Amino acid sequence: MSLFLRLAIGFVLLITLCGGVASYSAWHQTRDTVNELFDTQQMLFAKRLLSLDPTSLHAASLPKTKSILRHHRGDQDDDALAFAIFRADGQPLLNDGENGRDMQFDDKRDGFREGRLRGDDDSWRLLWLTSADKQYRVVVGQEWEYRDDMTRDLALASLMPWLYAMPFMLLMLLALVWFELRPLKRLTASLQLRAPDDATPLDEARLPIEVQPLVAALNGLFHRMAQLVQRERRFTSDAAHELRSPLAALRVQSEVIQLADDDEAMRKRALQQLDSGIQRATRLVDQLLTLSRVEADDLRSEFQPVPLAPLLQKLLIEHFPQAEAQQMDLQLHAQAEPVMNGHPLLLNLLMRNLLDNALRYAPPGSQIQFTLNARTIIIEDNGSGVSDEQLARLGERFWRPPGQTQTGSGLGISIVKNIAQLHGIRIAFSHVQPQGLRVTLSW
Repeated sequence: MSLFLRLAIGFVLLITLCGGVASYSAWHQTRDTVNELFDTQQMLFAKRLLSLDPTSLHAASLPKTKSILRHHRGDQDDDALAFAIFRADGQPLLNDGENGRDMQFDDKRDGFREGRLRGDDDSWRLLWLTSADKQYRVVVGQEWEYRDDMTRDLALASLMPWLYAMPFMLLMLLALVWFELRPLKRLTASLQLRAPDDATPLDEARLPIEVQPLVAALNGLFHRMAQLVQRERRFTSDAAHELRSPLAALRVQSEVIQLADDDEAMRKRALQQLDSGIQRATRLVDQLLTLSRVEADDLRSEFQPVPLAPLLQKLLIEHFPQAEAQQMDLQLHAQAEPVMNGHPLLLNLLMRNLLDNALRYAPPGSQIQFTLNARTIIIEDNGSGVSDEQLARLGERFWRPPGQTQTGSGLGISIVKNIAQLHGIRIAFSHVQPQGLRVTLSW
């Protein structure tokens, strides 16, 4: 069901409910007002009748007036008011000549009560009063139907303008809703015509304030989707570009093995080269997949407190045999024991890549030193270092300093930078005097 239809049904129900409540309230208040008015009128009329001289009263009826009014173009409701005067023993003295003749004597208490006229089933409201000397009783009555008709007519007179205006008000209200929903319809049409890879933000200028947060969220979604598509395209392009050379080398070594029929040395060397190429391709694929995963934004939900001192200690212990084989010295100076909120595996990968680079590119006999402070980690080596131009390019994807003999893909520092960015870590590369490279991680 459309929003407009739901609003239309809601408005109809709401206006109907409010109209019903207002009508009942108006009728109830009008009824109370009419009853109060006519009760007061009955009381004043009864008192006026009691003020007459009882000695001058004798059984009589006033003349009928309806015919007189009719002949003089007047009108009278014989249920509006009727009266009769009785002696204390029930003897009638005077009545209005109409309904008063049918009023039956009642010697009970004074006040208002319900009653009926002689030979009439309609309900009347009767007021009985007794004179001060207890010699006469006066009754003034009014038919309830007259009051109910008066209440209905007055209530309808006050509600009729609203009853006529409600349909027009409802139509105007629905037209206003239809007009105000046009921006949503334009937005829907714009989204339907939008290309899947279109990351252009939607215009928020002409939209209502209530819709702008939705459009802002959509723009954020488009931006994230564009980044995701860009990462996937870059991953595919990088994989296709970087795997071309290793796969070509593997194919060459496979052809060499096929051609080396009886040359065992050539076959063995080709197998070694093939194994080395497979390892290099495997490492490249692993690094590409790791880089693609690190660039995703959903890893923040896996963050947890990570003690950095034990992480570095375990890392250096794992690499100690490799460092000893290369005659390198690994040192850890823990001046504090900070705990970082992050991803344990990615933080371990960050430190591992930095240590692997130091072990791979520093010459034998070098010293690699980790210094852990409350807000920083410093990794230093006293190797040959890099030039200023090469220092500025560290971290570029698939870039490696020229003249390197070690195998690699140029993705290690890129992975480090992406993990650091994910954790809000600032990374800086600098020279060590007299020679070497320093990596400073701060947060």
